[in-house]
Amino acid sequence: MTTNFKPILLKGIQIYSEDHWVENGYIKVKDQKIVELGPTETLTFQEEFEEVHIPLQFKAVPGFIDVHIHGANGADTMDATKEALDTMAQALPGEGTTSFLATTMTQEEEKIEDALINAGRYIKGEQTPGKAEILGIHLEGPFVNKNKAGAQPIQHIINPNLELFKKWEELSDQTIKIVTLAPEQPGGLELVRYLKANGMIASIGHTDATYEQVLEAIDAGVNHVTHLYNQMRGLHHREPGVVGASFLKDELKAELIVDGVHVHPEMVKLAYKQKGKKGIILITDSMRAKCLKNGHYDLGGQDVTVQGGKAILSDGTLAGSILKLGQGVKNILSFTGCHIEEAIEMASVNPAKQLNIYNRKGSISVGKDADIVILDENLDVYMTLCRGKVAYIKGGKTT
Repeated sequence: MTTNFKPILLKGIQIYSEDHWVENGYIKVKDQKIVELGPTETLTFQEEFEEVHIPLQFKAVPGFIDVHIHGANGADTMDATKEALDTMAQALPGEGTTSFLATTMTQEEEKIEDALINAGRYIKGEQTPGKAEILGIHLEGPFVNKNKAGAQPIQHIINPNLELFKKWEELSDQTIKIVTLAPEQPGGLELVRYLKANGMIASIGHTDATYEQVLEAIDAGVNHVTHLYNQMRGLHHREPGVVGASFLKDELKAELIVDGVHVHPEMVKLAYKQKGKKGIILITDSMRAKCLKNGHYDLGGQDVTVQGGKAILSDGTLAGSILKLGQGVKNILSFTGCHIEEAIEMASVNPAKQLNIYNRKGSISVGKDADIVILDENLDVYMTLCRGKVAYIKGGKTT
């Protein structure tokens, strides 16, 4: 991996570092890492650094981490090509996303396998600074419940199958990080136990599990909820369901699509009040139409119409989103009244901790990867650094 680009000095900026703000601060970036930060008045040697002046009212926050994203800018993980993953990795810094999990979906076994092989190869050998980093794979389906298929093609849904999963794990070169499954299906708990024992995240999603079945799944190792509210047994006063369990069980980190379409703003607020800043992980679940115009697109071999901020199948079923994660951050501030520090926790800190990579990502701290987002006075993304290299500048070219 090449690092033949100059060290960078970001200067004169508000910095959110771990749990406090540094006013009028600086950050030194070298060899893909944050090597120094502090108040500008303490800045010393800087000759070797290329200085980047930032308006004083702008904020430096840790790069956002999207653990559930299928596609963007015309590309999709299921395209199973290097070009598709490159397109996603280049597009995502524009919304403040500096790393992500390439997410598959229910399809024929051969198509899933092609996507896993391609993503594993890309993750292990084809990544460079200056693009969003693919941290691993999120396998969404096909081990889900047909009654909660949503946009997952129902004809390809199968019961959880441990032997098949082990094959896929090998094909991916051990890069699968999250598996979305319905634990109530035959073989579900067996797969959950295997995931737990082998350091992967078992996520409950596209599921019709009862509250009691969710508790069983938690005992087996489930600790994550795929897009809370969407395609799962909802909250009922005689059957708390998956949503009730998500609210009550701190063991579960809940993904949330905060686009105002998938989840009503008041229900976002309810989730925030129940789970708090530590219990929610902001995601996009976006598909290839993100960054593109209204029109017709493909999702898992199905025709998707994008119009008025929605992506829907012919029967009206929501088919992923076109949400940008930076907008999701702004939306949760608006919907819940939470503070920017809490939104950062949900977009950066929590996903890093859930993926067990907080030692290198998720906050602006010396020694960590230089994944940094500069937000302007309106909290829109102005600039993004991915592992020490400028990947996006609003209205300008990257270095």
